[in-house]
Amino acid sequence: MTHILDIAVGTFTMRPYVFAFFAVYLVAAVLHLGWKKTILFTVCGYLIAFASEFSSINNGFPYGWYYYVEATRDRELWIAGVPFFDSLSYVFLTYCSYATALLVLAPAKRVKGDLVLLETSRIRRSFAVLLLGSLFQVFLDIVTDPVALQGSRWFLGRIYGYREVGTHFGIPMSNYFGWWLVSALLILALQLIDRFGSGEDRPAGVGAAPYRSLYGPFLYLCVIAFNLGVTFYIGENLMGLTGIFIFTLPVVMTLVLFRQKLDRYHKDELAAHLADYPWSPAASGHNGRI
Repeated sequence: MTHILDIAVGTFTMRPYVFAFFAVYLVAAVLHLGWKKTILFTVCGYLIAFASEFSSINNGFPYGWYYYVEATRDRELWIAGVPFFDSLSYVFLTYCSYATALLVLAPAKRVKGDLVLLETSRIRRSFAVLLLGSLFQVFLDIVTDPVALQGSRWFLGRIYGYREVGTHFGIPMSNYFGWWLVSALLILALQLIDRFGSGEDRPAGVGAAPYRSLYGPFLYLCVIAFNLGVTFYIGENLMGLTGIFIFTLPVVMTLVLFRQKLDRYHKDELAAHLADYPWSPAASGHNGRI
């Protein structure tokens, strides 16, 4: 019993940043989607991620052949050769990538010191969100995987490795193609889950917290900043600069495009948003271009 308790405690205390990110995800996703959809996606997303990792360490698909170092097996939760925290991280990475894609694609409206995305069920479930969100998630992995591979040089510890050294700071290209495939499956799962309960009253948990639509993109930026910070901390300056160069253009483009579309929506876009989500704060006031 004591050993089980030690593992439970270790699962949280050894990776506090993972569970801090996960907590932000829960707040953002519940306010956005409601408790039921958030819990369902958390479970389904974890299972998809776990299946992909279990397959790769045993069959080499979809990420290529890699392995986990079992140095922490007696200190944190492992399931069938995969650390619990690792598969869990896919869930919040998927949601923040999805939310960032919505920020790029949906019209936006300012409402009394707040900012509301005029998303619709059609936008949420569109192929554009699927494609853009999955690419956003792959870009996160391009920054996170190289520094995670150097875990022995920071508090993560050496947790995994590849059978053959890859071309991108030790990461094989198969890893990124695998991430794109799995990211697309995860966002597709989220889009399918979002169909549940369509047309019903406001889902339990959905709320109009100030600037709620920015919580997911903020989490996305926090993940980038954390990993780049660790990269520079361990002295991998080329790796860190490469990450900055990779993200400069998409971040600037997102900000410029968002600024250009802010309060430039049409009345039919507002009407479509309110038809799908009548509880939206966008119902109050109107200051857009019609």
